[in-house]
Amino acid sequence: MVLLKYHELFIECLADLLAAEPVLRMRNFVQHSDVSCLEHCVCVAYLSLILGRAMGVNVRRATRGALLHDLFLYDWHHHKRKGFWPHGFTHPAQALQNARRYFELDPVEEDVILKHMWPLTLRHMPLTPEAAVVCLADKLCALAEVFGIYRRMRPQILAFMEAEISDTGLKKT
Repeated sequence: MVLLKYHELFIECLADLLAAEPVLRMRNFVQHSDVSCLEHCVCVAYLSLILGRAMGVNVRRATRGALLHDLFLYDWHHHKRKGFWPHGFTHPAQALQNARRYFELDPVEEDVILKHMWPLTLRHMPLTPEAAVVCLADKLCALAEVFGIYRRMRPQILAFMEAEISDTGLKKT
């Protein structure tokens, strides 16, 4: 059963990441409203794949960076911040640090992760088309989650996650 239009390409791009324990841990953290960090990142990755195909960017790099863009691995709602800057400004660097610790990244994937919060992080403007696509997809998904628009797409994302991602990683297809 194809749960998403580009299901096979999506799995092809992300299979190793979806089987990794650090990525699965994102289930434990709420991102926006009642959406987990993993669910948010899957949504951003899928939208990045759709937008990336339409814009002619490298969808593998965009999709992989999108899945890892919020790999900060803490509850940002209750996290005691270090220094002046709140979570929105600091989590891209934390996500990049964690992604580098667990995965081999290329420079485009690093750009995607570090620059996804632009324009909030003015100094970190996307330098690659893939980072620009993910930045846009992240804003669209966050707005949809916060304002309840995401409810229409959520059953497909949750069905995909249920069908493809177990508690220990990617299910065999």
